[in-house]
Amino acid sequence: MEDVLDVYEMPYNHIRPVVCMDEKPYQLLGDVREPLPMRPGDDRKTDSEYKRNGTCSIFAFVEPLGGKHHASVHEHRTAVDWAHEIKYLSDVMYPDAEKIILVMDNLNTHKPASLYRAFPPAEARRITRRLEIHYTPKHGSWLDMAEIELNVMTRQCLARRIEDINLLRSELSAWETERNNDEAKIQWHFQTGDAREKLISLYPTYITADH
Repeated sequence: MEDVLDVYEMPYNHIRPVVCMDEKPYQLLGDVREPLPMRPGDDRKTDSEYKRNGTCSIFAFVEPLGGKHHASVHEHRTAVDWAHEIKYLSDVMYPDAEKIILVMDNLNTHKPASLYRAFPPAEARRITRRLEIHYTPKHGSWLDMAEIELNVMTRQCLARRIEDINLLRSELSAWETERNNDEAKIQWHFQTGDAREKLISLYPTYITADH
């Protein structure tokens, strides 16, 4: 926990950006009956019955101090899917960065080994060398600011029925563009001193030299 909090206290540095990453499952839902169109002063009427069109996985990246955002959709949530997203992070989002400081949860697919499942060894190693990875602790995923990004995404874009993956990709692309145009940033206020005071019960009991 303190390791991640130390990262968040670092000043903004465009050549060593701090980026948070998270992913979430999403259920694609379609309407059984055609909704009634909106009218002036009236909401769109949607029937409560829906049909399930399968699930997919949404990957989200956010640079809290730089206001840079990326969201993408994959049919599955595999090690290879994650690896391709990390390659995009490295080569498209931050090609000129000296080092990308990446914060994420300790999911079994969120490992440098996943890059070796998707790319030849030399390419996997090249991408790995560009990363400085910091994992949130077990049961501490709330420390990942990408969770805040996913919550904003849900409120602003996903709180409705989206019936197929292509439409979802289109909607998230438009949302991502707006977030990047706004350079929406995240202000993190919880620091190490706060943790040692408010979460003292989580710390181990230390033994002094006298004992």
